[in-house]
Amino acid sequence: MRPLHRPKVPASATQRVLVAPDKFKGTLTATQAAAAIAEGWHAARPGDLIESLPMSDGGDGFGELLGRQIGAEEQRVRTVDAAHRPITASWWWKPGRRLAIIETARVIGLAMLPAGKFHPFELDTFGLGVVLRDAAKRRPRRCLIGIGGSATNDAGFGLARALAWRFLDAAGAEITNWPALLRLAHVVESPETPWRGRLIVAVDVRNRLLGARGATHIYGPQKGIRPEDVAPAERALRRLAQVVRRQRRFREDPALEAGAGAAGGLGFGLRVFAGAQLESGFGIFARETRLARRVRAANLVITGEGAIDRTTVAMGKGVGELARLCRQLRVPCLGLGGVVNDAERVRRAFTKVAGIAPELANAETAKADAVRWLRELAHRTALAWE
Repeated sequence: MRPLHRPKVPASATQRVLVAPDKFKGTLTATQAAAAIAEGWHAARPGDLIESLPMSDGGDGFGELLGRQIGAEEQRVRTVDAAHRPITASWWWKPGRRLAIIETARVIGLAMLPAGKFHPFELDTFGLGVVLRDAAKRRPRRCLIGIGGSATNDAGFGLARALAWRFLDAAGAEITNWPALLRLAHVVESPETPWRGRLIVAVDVRNRLLGARGATHIYGPQKGIRPEDVAPAERALRRLAQVVRRQRRFREDPALEAGAGAAGGLGFGLRVFAGAQLESGFGIFARETRLARRVRAANLVITGEGAIDRTTVAMGKGVGELARLCRQLRVPCLGLGGVVNDAERVRRAFTKVAGIAPELANAETAKADAVRWLRELAHRTALAWE
């Protein structure tokens, strides 16, 4: 495979290598992946200078990784998870900038729940609303919320209730679970104004709220929504979107906004019920960590995630966006994955791509000892790098 760019220095010389992977979902955090890649690369090329920058585009690890990079202080608050089980959740606070950072996956994350125990109709975003209220007490100028990795499909219904919004049916009875939004007739706006600063939502996908490419159809099955559940779930969210738009008279339909369908419609919910603006999660991470400057200083960038495929390069995900940034700055970029699919399209996006499975190990073996095999992949890639 010919690289799209030549390295800035000969392969035999010392190179500055920026290692910036996302998580390998279900096996490695971004931090663990970065450590494995750096170790494997260093074993083959001990003279290279390696900078590690574990990355998140708004999903798992967003708060912790970004908080660490900017020196934010971890805060703790009592709340509930997506199934309303009591938990203590973290968020991050940078006093000098009056900046709050919240990671949805640490509050209502799918990975926090026992597999198969709860149906998505039983889950909501209420606990995230509690965390948002706690952060609001500090009167931040800005709050960054990464919303990937959620277990929910309620379009922010639970979060809105935590912020004192009320949802009523035609008889004036209060609706307390999101599938019952089929009966929604009226939304009562919160009497409070809990948020005065800018609320910025880091979205890692561009899906709208509704339709064949919307929250329920695309991401619902990952969260346990069965084929027979899709139609009622879609109708509930459609009814919510209709009533909200009619009452609040948005200039443009928020359900059609890119990213509204992220995290089971949480992008829509934060936009409507908390006045948030939706932005690329990668863009936020890149800005806060001064990523472009780090890429310019490198001779080579190595990124990766569990599956490098069409969605990596076509859906605004962090790994694909980093590869695009590297092309713009003419810095070689390697993509390392657990597996590489849609190979031809993916290879055009990177200088070179390589996967663990099936070349080094089958998928089951690779997942059982992901650190070992990612380290080995990085080591072999470094030996062959020219």
